Amino acid sequence: MENVAVVGAGAAGLMAAFCAARNGNKVTVFEKNEKCGKKIYITGKGRCNLTHDCMPDEFLSNVVSNPKFLTGAIYNFSPQDTIAFFENGGLKLKTERGARVFPASDKASDVTKCLEKYCLNEGVSFRFCEKVVKITILNSTISGIITTKGKYSFDKVIVCTGGLSYPSTGSTGDGYGFAESAGHKINESVPALCGLNLCGSFYKKLQGLTLKNVNLSIYVNEKKCKEFFGEMLFTHFGVSGPIILSASSCINRLALKSVKLSLDLKPALTAEQLDARLLRDFEIYKNKELANCLKELLPNSMISEVLCRAHISRDKKVNSVTKSERQTLLTIIKNFDMIISSLRGFDEAIVTAGGVCVGEINPKTMESKLVKGLYFCGEVLDLDAFTGGFNLQIAFSTGYAAGNSIKD
Repeated sequence: MENVAVVGAGAAGLMAAFCAARNGNKVTVFEKNEKCGKKIYITGKGRCNLTHDCMPDEFLSNVVSNPKFLTGAIYNFSPQDTIAFFENGGLKLKTERGARVFPASDKASDVTKCLEKYCLNEGVSFRFCEKVVKITILNSTISGIITTKGKYSFDKVIVCTGGLSYPSTGSTGDGYGFAESAGHKINESVPALCGLNLCGSFYKKLQGLTLKNVNLSIYVNEKKCKEFFGEMLFTHFGVSGPIILSASSCINRLALKSVKLSLDLKPALTAEQLDARLLRDFEIYKNKELANCLKELLPNSMISEVLCRAHISRDKKVNSVTKSERQTLLTIIKNFDMIISSLRGFDEAIVTAGGVCVGEINPKTMESKLVKGLYFCGEVLDLDAFTGGFNLQIAFSTGYAAGNSIKD
């Protein structure tokens, strides 16, 4: 029997604790908060999108940072395994559009309760409101931990402290300090899955507007590198929403001055089809003002900005719009450009990109290659993915890999 400490009672920590205890080990979880899964409670707007029901290869295509490192872990504990795990634990699940999996109750707390029940049934001990301040190492081997309440000896320590996102939940980068003290390299941490601050002020007039079924292209140094289709919204600071969150994870380590976002407001129409649509509308509304003519094509609040960018007056009569002006208007609708000033902060970012360098971690067991008996799981590692349950699945799969590798 190994004496195992798990630092952090989040998704990765609870899974690691359960698996290690199931293998016959004595497991103690140290959590600086007063309860388990504080960050789980706010995921999916309190509903907890706990995984994405897809095959491992599709899953890995949605991982932004270091997907190759995750290959073994995802195949060994797949989204389907996660679904079976929770259902076998008595939690009813449902799959919504886009293969996103939620608890049928729409309560994130039920996910935490299920994980906690699994742990308690295997004899896992919990020490709440006790912060780990140091991991002790002797001759490149784990010897124990020091907390705000005492000093303990352990054979294995699994660090599952999360990243820097939502610091109010306790994710304050503690694990990075533990890793650095053990000699590990920490890759720069940046916000991921976050809103974007925009240059200019046009977005303030569009605040509250949600756009559905639009196409967002990311240009880096004028070269298109990625695109997303779906929903977004304008806010008081710029833009947010599903496709913006995903885009943020693609650009968060780039020099933002080299990045441009371009919206296709009518992706279902080719340029030729859109031109035909404009000509048809222009014929129908030829005696009206242009702003009124565009109400069936664009959201009302966007019309002024689109016309401003096209340098055409709102009041201009449709029958006096030139071919050149129509072509400019078409170009703006298919290429509504936005320049980013900065990312939103960690207090709003769903996850953290960056963290413990995975090159120094065994991908099969999540054990440090530098210190025997030291493991890292979940968001503390340099692993992140798009929205849709992928990041929680990373936590479950890495936690499973670590806990399951510690045998009695």
